[in-house]
Amino acid sequence: MSAEFSPLYTAHATSTNGRAGRVKSDDATLDLPLSMPKGLGGDGAPGTNPEQLFAAGYSACFGSALGLVARMRKVQTGPVEITAHVTIGKSGEAFGLAVELEGHLPGVDLATARELMDAAHQVCPYSRATRGNVEVTLKVR
Repeated sequence: MSAEFSPLYTAHATSTNGRAGRVKSDDATLDLPLSMPKGLGGDGAPGTNPEQLFAAGYSACFGSALGLVARMRKVQTGPVEITAHVTIGKSGEAFGLAVELEGHLPGVDLATARELMDAAHQVCPYSRATRGNVEVTLKVR
């Protein structure tokens, strides 16, 4: 961590048996079965997967970043909805991710919505962490 980094909160989660196991947070708020999606060769058994968990975290974090940017710019929005589409695929010999973030910003014109999405993408911790490593596409609906 750099000298400029000042920790505010640390989340803790442990998974057991990878994609066919379970993931649990240290406070047990999160305690979910994991299963391999059919698209990756799994049987589609009940359970979540890392891509769904990443999509949930990214969409929530991005929505908060967008709210911050809107407040700083004094832009009033209705309830902002961010949907994250996280795709896993082959990337050479390994696997890679691609993300599409789709924003619905009621009460905001299309140009302003796009500006807010772009600005949120600059400050969102997930966007900053993935920049240069994961292709992220922004859309407004």
